[in-house]
Amino acid sequence: MLPHDLEAVIGLEVHVQLRTRTKAFCACPVVFAAAPNSAVCPVCLGYPGALPVPNREMALLGARLAIATGCDVHARSAFARKSYFYPDLPKGYQITQLDRPLATGGRVDVRAADGSTRSVRLRRIHLEEDAGKSIHDAEGDDVPPGVTLVDLNRAGTPLAEIVTEPDLRAPAEASDFLSRLRRLVRWIGVSDGNMEAGSLRCDANVSVRPAGTETLGTKVEIKNLNSITHVRMALEHEVARQAGVLRAGGAVAAESRLFDPASGTTRPMRGKEETEDYRYFPDPDLGPLVLDAAWLAEIAASLPEPPEAREARLAADLGLSPADAATLCATRPLADAFEEAVALHPSNARGVAAWFLGDLLARMGDSDRQEGRLPVPPGEVARLVARIDDGTISGRIAKELFALLCAGARDVDGLIHERGLLQVTDETPIRAAVDAVLAASEAQAAAYRGGKSSTFGWFVGQVMKATEGKASPAVVNRLLRERLDA
Repeated sequence: MLPHDLEAVIGLEVHVQLRTRTKAFCACPVVFAAAPNSAVCPVCLGYPGALPVPNREMALLGARLAIATGCDVHARSAFARKSYFYPDLPKGYQITQLDRPLATGGRVDVRAADGSTRSVRLRRIHLEEDAGKSIHDAEGDDVPPGVTLVDLNRAGTPLAEIVTEPDLRAPAEASDFLSRLRRLVRWIGVSDGNMEAGSLRCDANVSVRPAGTETLGTKVEIKNLNSITHVRMALEHEVARQAGVLRAGGAVAAESRLFDPASGTTRPMRGKEETEDYRYFPDPDLGPLVLDAAWLAEIAASLPEPPEAREARLAADLGLSPADAATLCATRPLADAFEEAVALHPSNARGVAAWFLGDLLARMGDSDRQEGRLPVPPGEVARLVARIDDGTISGRIAKELFALLCAGARDVDGLIHERGLLQVTDETPIRAAVDAVLAASEAQAAAYRGGKSSTFGWFVGQVMKATEGKASPAVVNRLLRERLDA
């Protein structure tokens, strides 16, 4: 916990891998977990004389992301060369954007510590290519100890880098920012947002200063954070570390640090005096990136309703709680499936929501929610709720039908008739079951009449069991009341 007289100042640099079929400047496929160095060509390997050609889809997805976050997308932007040497950078430079980025401005809302929502400003979004991957301490019979292997399949993969202003004030806000950004990039289809596979990576800049002041403290950069949990843990440790240094009268060193998940701590990577001079200059092989205004308008018009707006609409129109609406809008395919089901049974949207939030989501993993792989089609969920509402089946029978639907059945009405599951509303057999249960449960009946009202639910369960779940719960409740309250 940071002392009240100090505050953290945090800014993020987030790399989003764009969901293109081919790389940023060549026709090599974008692959994951393929055989090492199997998706490369002279362009992404940096062979002399090989000329890059910008990927149109990269520009489209970058513009889509920029528009969705409220940025000003520039009609003309330019590529530059960022020069540095590292084994997984075959050209010796990275193609990126510097002083003429794709877009500037924009914002992403986050939840503050007091529960309010506020905006985090974006400084810029620019396009660039990824580097390859260095594999340290590789295992294998033919790999000598201490050898580093290089896989260049990732070299040239298109990225959009999002740079925020230093508007975040707590590690929890940074975590919320990344969660919302990950949902957004998936929602609008620009990235799969898979941090485990490196599709979303983050560097965090953090400093600590006296609360209420405007002067920034000494900035420390934490590199290569690859999960939302690690971002929060790294920032929590680093904020506490810097506060401790300042409390002891010391000075925070300007440096880059790495996060160690095992210990939950950051450690020095390099100091400011070691920072490389990247010698940026305009890429002579690439002209300006010119985006037509009409094309940008088409991209804007194609964007779906934002997730936060959809949450608010579902809560307002359907009477859902904000928390339930947020869960149903965790992914766009899930929200689409829910609204499809509601459209088929609009008279009980909350009943449909209850099945989605309970039985349906319990059988879905994260990848299922991302891809919209429901164990039961939306139409059958709607029909199941409708058959409960019209008295055709009981809730208990609905649970049995749901299990059958998850096992591959695809017709609620057909199952009801095939298995003789129609709800019994005839009072004669239900009254007989009530009489039998009461005759065998004199002690429980006495307890109920003595004031133990919770016993009533036990009686309902016994009658439903006796009728194999087919009795109308409403009739069961009424007949039991008549007998027990007499």
